[in-house]
Amino acid sequence: MPDDARDAAEEASLFSHPPVEPDATAAYGDHPDQVVDFYAARGVEPAGPAGAAPLVVVLHGGAWRSPYDRLHISPFADFLARGGFAVANVEYRRGALIPAQADGCAAESGGTAPAAGRWPDTFDDVATALDALPDLVGRALPGADPRRMVITGHSAGGQLALWLAARHVLPKDSPWRTDRPAPLRGVVALAPIADFETARDLGVCGGAETQLLGGPTWFERRRPYADPSLLLPTGIATTLVQGCTDVVVPQAVAEAYADAAARAGEVVGLTLLEDVGHFPLIDPAADACAVVAEEIAQLAW
Repeated sequence: MPDDARDAAEEASLFSHPPVEPDATAAYGDHPDQVVDFYAARGVEPAGPAGAAPLVVVLHGGAWRSPYDRLHISPFADFLARGGFAVANVEYRRGALIPAQADGCAAESGGTAPAAGRWPDTFDDVATALDALPDLVGRALPGADPRRMVITGHSAGGQLALWLAARHVLPKDSPWRTDRPAPLRGVVALAPIADFETARDLGVCGGAETQLLGGPTWFERRRPYADPSLLLPTGIATTLVQGCTDVVVPQAVAEAYADAAARAGEVVGLTLLEDVGHFPLIDPAADACAVVAEEIAQLAW
């Protein structure tokens, strides 16, 4: 099957799953998108202290654009919960509609197209959410153990997952910088937009990484504050999972990040899945999704 046809079929399979209602939802801010959906572990007896389940933080993809929210990744969150993980599915502010001619995106009705992300709102949100999670989990999901926390994210969410693990190596003038690494067991980034220069050169998601940073004028100035490939080494266990037939975020982007990590003296795992594209990594009906769960388990348990 040609790669484009395979991609379309895989996307259709992912979006065929209805959204799964969470067990609880908590706000970490006043904006409607500043919320976290929680899924309690079930199906497998947790092996942690006092029966507490490891906490997996999920960050959805969609090129940081407003049409894609956390609902499309909720079946994946439910899949992880049925595997014995407690899950926090984080929403965050994404790009609003902009004039289509401004960036070359395909026009939607009214001559507008969705921009990728909001600077600095997207980063404000995921940083605030992660900082608030221990308290939110204590109230909304007492069966979770935030001391055994793994962050996973898909596509644009993979970039955010890697970025959250690197806040302690952000430039010193960054408002998101922390004085110590986040208390994580690790990161599992799924087909992440992990190297902005490579993504730009390949035209990933219609230049989404450039839009995220505010446009071409800001690309080089803001990259040091957002591009995971420039925020190394983190000292946090990191694995990338990548489909070899991914035409949305090609394998070369993940490989560029892994190469950057090696140059920085850090070993990053790179799991390549043959005959797998972009969407099966978070599709509960796909074998690739079980591989992702196993990679998370390797870090969490």
